[in-house]
Amino acid sequence: MGLNALVYGTYEKRLARTLKRTGVAPRHIGVILDGNRRWARSTGSSTSQGHQKGADKITEVLEWSQDAGVEVVTLWMLSTDNLARDPEELAPLLEIIATTVERLAQDGRWRLRHVGDVSLLPTETARRLSAAVDISAGAPGLQVNVAVGYGGRHEIAEAVRSFLRDGVDQGHSLEEVAESFAVEHIAEHLYTKGQPDPDLVIRTSGEQRLGGFLLWQSAHSEFYFCEAYWPDFRHIDFLRALRDYSQRERRLGR
Repeated sequence: MGLNALVYGTYEKRLARTLKRTGVAPRHIGVILDGNRRWARSTGSSTSQGHQKGADKITEVLEWSQDAGVEVVTLWMLSTDNLARDPEELAPLLEIIATTVERLAQDGRWRLRHVGDVSLLPTETARRLSAAVDISAGAPGLQVNVAVGYGGRHEIAEAVRSFLRDGVDQGHSLEEVAESFAVEHIAEHLYTKGQPDPDLVIRTSGEQRLGGFLLWQSAHSEFYFCEAYWPDFRHIDFLRALRDYSQRERRLGR
């Protein structure tokens, strides 16, 4: 073992012990898996190899999250904007995503929920995601939201439409439904309904923006931006995010 690896390992263990002593862990972490394509360019790999390398990182991060006491992890794997990519990139990316979600379901540790608009996805991709969710329903571990075909603005618009449809289906006029509309009704119709909002949102690759991720749910979230590309995201990067979170004073708008 080299000196750098030894120092790194010692620091990692000390940081993990410190976090366990604080007992402060986010219930829900949102992760923007950014930088696969840039990682591929930096290593001379193909775009598909970059996406696959990023997919291979997911199980590790879920294990780290479960060890830290996290209850829910939301992984943004494909945005609504990504669906406009060149078909030569999108088709293999969708295959990698579907295969990865199936692998997570077959692992048996994670309860999956699809977060996104299935109507925007190819029929076969939507079918495979749905089947994986069904398979994982009784898993004992983390709740894992796989955000595929997801956009925050799209989700909010869908939530409003769903609320309006429900009111009209119950025999109310559109004017009556609009008059009764309240902020709480949005949360009741989001893809993540019934779950705690994310306490911490992590974005890799050095970009410092949400890009439409969990726009409604992240109103009081803490954000952590990491320079590493997603395939290079390390346990120590994860622990640093948790340490940063534990040191913040969360006033939740009050």
